[in-house]
Amino acid sequence: MSTERTDIASTLGKHRALFLSTVRDLTDEQGLLPSTVSALTLTSLLKHVADTEKGWAEFITKGPAALGGDVDWSAFDGDGGGGGEFVDTRFVVEPGETLAVLTARYAEVARTTDELVATVDLDSAQPLPKAPWFEAGANWSARRVFLHIIAETAQHAGHADIIREAIDGAKTMG
Repeated sequence: MSTERTDIASTLGKHRALFLSTVRDLTDEQGLLPSTVSALTLTSLLKHVADTEKGWAEFITKGPAALGGDVDWSAFDGDGGGGGEFVDTRFVVEPGETLAVLTARYAEVARTTDELVATVDLDSAQPLPKAPWFEAGANWSARRVFLHIIAETAQHAGHADIIREAIDGAKTMG
C-alpha cells in the first residue's frame, strides 16, 4: 500500500484499538451502565461506532442511500426533530446485542473498511445525502470519508474512556 493508505489504515486501527480497550474485561451488565448524565453506554457506543463506520464505508461504494439518502429531514429542527423525539437507532441496543456480538460485528466492519482503504480510488467521490448537517450539493471523496471515520472513532473513544473510568476506574491510556 502507498504511504497515504498505510497512514489511513494505521491511524484508524490505532483509534479502533483505543476504543475497544474501553470494553475489555467488562460484563454485559457493565456495558449497559450509563455512568454519566448521558444515556450513552459502552455497549451503545460500540454499536454506534460499528454501524456508523459500516454506513460510511458503504457510502463510498453505494452513494448517499447508504447513509439514509432517502430520509425526509424537513421536520428536523436541530433539537430532537420537529416536535417529536429524534432517536438515532445506531445507539439503541437490541436484545442479544452483547459486547461479544458487537465486538465481533465491529471486527468484521473493520476488515471490510480496511480492504476498502487498500483498494478504492481515494479520489472517487459521492454526493452527500440531503441532511441539515451537510453542506448542500457537497461531494466527499473516499479519502475524506476515511478521515471522517477516523475522527468519529477517536471522538467516541474519548466518550467511551470517560464512561469506562466512571464505571470501574479503568483508563484507556494511563
